[in-house]
Amino acid sequence: MDKIIVEGGKRLTGDVKISGAKNAALPILVSALLTDGWNTFSNVPELMDIESTKKLLSTLGARVNAENGTVRIDSGGLNSHEAPYDLVRKMRASILVLGPLLARLKKARVSLPGGCAIGARPINLHLKGLASLGAKIDLKHGYVEASADRLVGSDIYLDIPTVTGTENLMMAAALAEGKTILRNAACEPEVVALADVLNRMGADIQDAGTAMMTIRGVPSLSPVSTAIIPDRIEAGTLMTAAALTRGKVNISGCEPNHLQAVIHKLRLAGALIDIDASSIRVSGPEEIASVDLKTQVYPGFPTDMQAQFMVLMSVAGGLSVISETIFENRFMHVSELKRMGADITVSGNTALIKGMPALSGAPVMASDLRASASLVLAGLVAKGSTEINRVYHLDRGYEALDQKLTGLGAVIKRVQV
Repeated sequence: MDKIIVEGGKRLTGDVKISGAKNAALPILVSALLTDGWNTFSNVPELMDIESTKKLLSTLGARVNAENGTVRIDSGGLNSHEAPYDLVRKMRASILVLGPLLARLKKARVSLPGGCAIGARPINLHLKGLASLGAKIDLKHGYVEASADRLVGSDIYLDIPTVTGTENLMMAAALAEGKTILRNAACEPEVVALADVLNRMGADIQDAGTAMMTIRGVPSLSPVSTAIIPDRIEAGTLMTAAALTRGKVNISGCEPNHLQAVIHKLRLAGALIDIDASSIRVSGPEEIASVDLKTQVYPGFPTDMQAQFMVLMSVAGGLSVISETIFENRFMHVSELKRMGADITVSGNTALIKGMPALSGAPVMASDLRASASLVLAGLVAKGSTEINRVYHLDRGYEALDQKLTGLGAVIKRVQV
């Protein structure tokens, strides 16, 4: 297991390129289960979650080749409908194989998922939606067992706009008979990216990116070649790091339209931000202003950026309030930031942050993916050395973040323990 040691006090300067989005790549790789023949996906980030997905697809009988950020998948030889516990426990997004397996093989047995411990994130909406499409669902011995002689389109209302639920149902409905309407569907760019790929495969999906999506089922889908969209959370993390360190960073290969809420809040904090078609230049302020925010579903401020922005507010002037409305257990980074001198008081789903002149380096423990990133950012501005343990969380979702920050002038080293 690795740990990361960060020496604080360096301004970040220079250019950095954004990797492909993990949260887009995972469902798109899984969508290959819906086709026969070789799919080719480029700009795939090299991450632990991607490796877990490739292993899972291989276990199901797909042929998987990967080299230099390109992953090729042929699902013509699927010979298993079971996603076993040993693979699924490592990554919550494994539940995404449920819909495609049901659509392709008429049955699926998928272990209840694991992943970051940031909240319950139940899959009941996935299961209710699949049942509406005609699937029989049973929960036995920690597994979801689903079967259907055929899937038939339905009018489905999601109680909350779940991203993975929308994606799972969209993939299942793509091969169902007739028309499916998803109401209160998630609108995230990653959902739109999956819909675009499915349409290129021959699906008929309309109005992706809106709250009401229509899917008209087709008999079969064909393989495609496509690139994964840029990772908006990695871009937002690096933008925040630039503002935090009073740096000047040019972030290329990103999609600014996916980052409007983050851009707005960083500007309120005092950062100067210039935008081109696929790049963002961030100049950090000498004095960081306090800003309140509430996490919301897209296009609101992303919950995946809450921990990073809290670090920024920890060294801002004045008081700020951060409300977390998406996950009930996403303030686990607070105790570690307080070890570094942050003045944060949590009450329910709200954190009150009193900005301090500086943070102090300390040994800290990462609890989840985005908490890991927040602790790295805190280390960048802390006085002295910050030792971050359990960074395997970071490697699940950020491609070489420590190396990218080093390229911008940060002093970071990775140590095996």
